[in-house]
Amino acid sequence: MPNLTTEHAAEIDTLRSQSSNTLRPVSLGLEQILHKAFPVLDHGVIRVVDYMGDDAAIVQAARVSYGRGTKRVQEDAGLINYLLRHWHTTPFEMAEIKFHVKLPIFVARQWIRHRTASVNEYSARYSVLDNEFYVPEPEHLAAQSTSNRQGRGAVLEGDEAAEVLALLRRDAEQAYSDYSVMLNDPSSPDHREDRSGLARELARMNLSLNFYTQWYWKTDLHNLMNFLRLRADAHAQYEIRAYADIMLDMMAAWVPLAHAAFLEYRMGSVQLSASAVKAVRRMIAGETVTQADSGLTAREWQEVVQALGLPSV
Repeated sequence: MPNLTTEHAAEIDTLRSQSSNTLRPVSLGLEQILHKAFPVLDHGVIRVVDYMGDDAAIVQAARVSYGRGTKRVQEDAGLINYLLRHWHTTPFEMAEIKFHVKLPIFVARQWIRHRTASVNEYSARYSVLDNEFYVPEPEHLAAQSTSNRQGRGAVLEGDEAAEVLALLRRDAEQAYSDYSVMLNDPSSPDHREDRSGLARELARMNLSLNFYTQWYWKTDLHNLMNFLRLRADAHAQYEIRAYADIMLDMMAAWVPLAHAAFLEYRMGSVQLSASAVKAVRRMIAGETVTQADSGLTAREWQEVVQALGLPSV
């Protein structure tokens, strides 16, 4: 199994070979991939380890009924569409999901800004981190964007790209070697019987942000959609988007009706300000509207033009 230790892969195989009878509603789509590890980046992994509820749990909460009843799928889909369209989010909090994620530390620090989940992270105070670090593929090695402080520009090429990749590998390899020395790790060639070694909670300071950590991340469907709306977006950083894209597919397997509504009313929709709505209404009425008389800033004007495919005036 990719990106997992032999022990961890064996544990997952055991979990996937077991089954249990239950009175709870189950998602047949998610059951097919429960515990299955999906590789991400060079050493990363994401898998679903548990969940509660399905599409029916959403509509049940909205109707405050006692069971699935005899409602047709089309009616459930219509209700879920209505809830998302009108931002009635509480019913989506009735479904929960828990992921096991192995990810670079710098991605984890970006991810944790979504303060709407229960998180338990691998502790380098108690355990020794594996010698695994993230190095981007050449096509993702880009310069700083000149127009976006948080974005990337042109892809590095030639000698500069080779030098950067070499530096990333060299620094990470040296950092882990020094980490092992400070720990006086018995598996290290520099291990000495006459040394105690530095405490793990201190030795970890030396490791760089591209080393991998792991955590369990549990959230409800409402907050998962908020996460995916931002992190599966084309403007999100590539490394976290790689995880979010897989999670979006997992959501489709888990709650297909909610997933379809999410794509329609969140991912594929456009939110306009009051001034933008007025400008668009003027355009529909046949008036020529420019950024100067639209009431919008230059940046917002460009966003509206691009989102709606309008001619740039």
